[in-house]
Amino acid sequence: MLTLIHIGLFAWLFFLNYYYLCGLKGKHPSALGNFEEVMSIAEGKQIVVFLDYDGTLSPIVDDPDKAYMSDVMRAAVCEVANCFPTAIVSGRSKDKVYEFVKLENVYYAGSHGMDISTPSGSSKYEEQEHQIKAVDEKGNPVVHCHPAIEFLPTIQEIVKVLKENTRRIKGSMIEDNTFCVTVHYRCVKNEEEVGVLKKMVKTIMKAYPDFYISGGRKVMEIRPTVNWDKGRALTYLLDTLGFDNFSNVLPMYLGDDRTDEDAFKVIRHIGCGFPIVVSSIAKETEASYSLRDPADVLTFLIRLAKRKKNELVTEN
Repeated sequence: MLTLIHIGLFAWLFFLNYYYLCGLKGKHPSALGNFEEVMSIAEGKQIVVFLDYDGTLSPIVDDPDKAYMSDVMRAAVCEVANCFPTAIVSGRSKDKVYEFVKLENVYYAGSHGMDISTPSGSSKYEEQEHQIKAVDEKGNPVVHCHPAIEFLPTIQEIVKVLKENTRRIKGSMIEDNTFCVTVHYRCVKNEEEVGVLKKMVKTIMKAYPDFYISGGRKVMEIRPTVNWDKGRALTYLLDTLGFDNFSNVLPMYLGDDRTDEDAFKVIRHIGCGFPIVVSSIAKETEASYSLRDPADVLTFLIRLAKRKKNELVTEN
């Protein structure tokens, strides 16, 4: 027999779903439901695909070291990268993202875009002194873009100090992401302890005025105050790929996090492209379209690659 509590719970769940459909879907229609419209706008332009990792290609999990992507998702990303220039832009360190993805046909931008490696650099950016020419392990020329390179020693110091001071807070984790630091508290069960952790981190960071703290999904992000973010990374990658004329390119960015908003804003400023937010709830965003979760992302990527292959077959 249904109790008033059950009835109330069902009503609340119905309201949330209705709010999602009327709110997020109304302002930011489904990229799947409007797939043909998206593709018609993209006709005649070079699509370049940008993907966040956590919450987009992989589900959000308690242990950030176990945020594995599925084999079917990896295959879908690989197929998309065979059809379009594709980059993964993540807050994780570039090496860590590569260990999760393990694909050679995509570009990687780690540390919220502060760690990028491409075959050629960009001649348009003032931060050219942060572009370092090198050779990869296969002997191929590569250019590393590290706009926060001078902060690296301090970041290592911050990681050490945070680990020492937060050790007693059970469930907390300090993640070294090379050019930024992530404080995880998803597994801290006690809300009071979460408050203690946040206060502790803010107090410690007062000694480092060249850094700032931003929020995320059960994380605190610590980054150096450099004029660089995922939006700057997007334009840098477009330039290094040879798309300096925005009239012939259509960037498509899929992301779920607050830091992805910087890339969404850049696409809106360019005036062409598709910023797509991955979210199951309605929220304020600069995105134009939406997908609910990584399962939707998978379906979208499969359709994207399949359509391109069908176009190639038709042309031949």
